[in-house]
Amino acid sequence: MSEESQILRQRRQKAEEIEKGGMPLFPNGIKRPEIIGAIKRVYGEAAAEELEALRHTFRVAGRIMSMRRFGKAAFFHIQDSSGRLQIHARRDKLPDEQFKLFKKLDIGDIVEVEGDLFRTKTGELTVSASSLGLVTKSMRPLPEKYHGLRDKEIRYRRRYVDLIMNEEVRETFRVRSKIINILRSYFQENGFLEVETPMMQPIVGGATARPFVTHHNALGIDLFLRIAPELYLKRLLVGGFDRVFELNRNFRNEGISIQHNPEFTMLEFYEAYATYEDLMVRTEELFHRIAREIHSSDTITYQGQEIDLTPPWRRITFQESLLEIGGLEPAVVEDREAALAKLRELGAPAKGDELHGKLLAKLFDLLVEPKLVQPTFVTSYPTDISPLARRNSENPDVTDRFELFISGREIANAFSELNDPRDQYQRFKEQIENRGDDEEIPPELDEDYIMALEYGMPPAAGEGIGVDRLVMLFTDSASIRDVILFPQLRPEKE
Repeated sequence: MSEESQILRQRRQKAEEIEKGGMPLFPNGIKRPEIIGAIKRVYGEAAAEELEALRHTFRVAGRIMSMRRFGKAAFFHIQDSSGRLQIHARRDKLPDEQFKLFKKLDIGDIVEVEGDLFRTKTGELTVSASSLGLVTKSMRPLPEKYHGLRDKEIRYRRRYVDLIMNEEVRETFRVRSKIINILRSYFQENGFLEVETPMMQPIVGGATARPFVTHHNALGIDLFLRIAPELYLKRLLVGGFDRVFELNRNFRNEGISIQHNPEFTMLEFYEAYATYEDLMVRTEELFHRIAREIHSSDTITYQGQEIDLTPPWRRITFQESLLEIGGLEPAVVEDREAALAKLRELGAPAKGDELHGKLLAKLFDLLVEPKLVQPTFVTSYPTDISPLARRNSENPDVTDRFELFISGREIANAFSELNDPRDQYQRFKEQIENRGDDEEIPPELDEDYIMALEYGMPPAAGEGIGVDRLVMLFTDSASIRDVILFPQLRPEKE
């Protein structure tokens, strides 16, 4: 029998003995106890004499995380969502049946304890247990603190154990929640209406990506899990809502990496009577606010690099970035064949029939993006890779668009919206014609969206911000899996 199997058998035996003794393993109706963190905030610095003078019995509950037994007494730590607290259990202070129960408890069990506060000789705040009860019996052992949960793959698969064992992991997800609350508060304070749009859509739209396909039995049609909510949000601008935002889940049936998860969270917002330049200012305000509220500073550290989020941030055009940062010759930027040759020289995949703008975007990904450490707005993207963005009034070959890069990765994408239905129709057609033959889903033109534009959409600007990457940035997390509670993983091997 393996060591793990033996431990599991021993735990089951203890559980049976507890039940035979008349105590339930999973009792119901336990009233909410006092929060450990609140007790420590109030009494964490109180002197021993002050604690002795208290006339209050504290009732706490939590998971047993450590245990030191000394025959007729023991010290153990319990943990709730707010922190840990030491408990002192003595045979002469507990009822006999409770002390017998205590002797059968294991690390991982959840218990409730009542008692007085005191301070040990080593100065640790402690509850002297006068009553002890089992809340939940743990049938599996927790991993050893220093040896049992180092494999990140296991940590992602058993996130519940990861959260039990690692305070820094719990703190990452507390910060994630704070960031989402800041996002929501910022837009509500600025007059944006929070909305919800369909997750199952009849037409793939709003971005270029391979979708997940599902089937609606009652309607007898295939539907696509949304890759972006953009076209629905802009329909709301047509409908008369001038400022809207959505914190949404998107799904893209593509690769998995430290930056990509098939299911991810996006913030998208749209503002009538605004341009992409207005959204640059909003983005600076928003990120700076997050930095101040999360870190109380204008600067953060990400993977050893100090990032200064003090506005204003650097602005550079797409073409300038290829020349000045990417080190390309003007001929490569200006000529499609030269761009194709350069990609092949670099050993990057490139097709002979790809549009010039798409080839330049690949060169940008290779030569420019990794070097954009400090916040940088890259503007004026080619029209042929920006099918939903408004053409620049002075140069129709580029659009009024920006992408925001921080620490070598894209964090946001925004543009002044295209609201001319004639131009949009033509761009949709060109996008379909240039998709190629390797797409799994046949392209389809969204005629209803064109119809919406024909009713008239006011001039507007819109932006999408990757929430997961945003959280990575502000929690100094190297992988997107570190900021998603249950990331998608390959099937576990036997």
